[in-house]
Amino acid sequence: MAPIPGSGLAKGLAVTLRTMTRKSVTAQYPETQPDLPPRTRGVIGLFEENCTVCMLCARECPDWCIYIDSHKETVPPTAPGGRERSRNVLDRFAIDFSLCMYCGICIEVCPFDALFWSPEFEYAETDIRELTHERDKLREWMWTVPAPPALDPAAEEPKEIAAARKTAEKLAAAQADAQEGDS
Repeated sequence: MAPIPGSGLAKGLAVTLRTMTRKSVTAQYPETQPDLPPRTRGVIGLFEENCTVCMLCARECPDWCIYIDSHKETVPPTAPGGRERSRNVLDRFAIDFSLCMYCGICIEVCPFDALFWSPEFEYAETDIRELTHERDKLREWMWTVPAPPALDPAAEEPKEIAAARKTAEKLAAAQADAQEGDS
């Protein structure tokens, strides 16, 4: 049996009329912010104090979009009779987001937790050359990084935290004893 001429057009118009009568579900983006899931990957933030300029992130980046410059400084000995040491000082840390593919390898390989995913996603620029963000801009995104997820309640406390807590309790007890002795 041959289709009736124009039946395809009628079906198309029926679909159009059906969708025209439904309520729109489009979010008006600039006025209505999207409700993002926790730990969303947006942009990479830099916690500069943790960066030791080991260059692992730049070496492992498949796109070579991380630029790091540093210099060596001599640190005086910490104890009398000790020797001077040298350490790397960060001069420049930049990520070219026009090249970055957001794979997260740099974050995974950083042994000092200097790089983090920030849920910030509104960083568009009018010129592609402005998508290379320096360490000042990367540091600004750190305030948007959510706190790490809570530990498993059934897990035992990490040794470092337990040791720090015991030391703090001993210091507090010693200060309380000293204040009672002064009274």
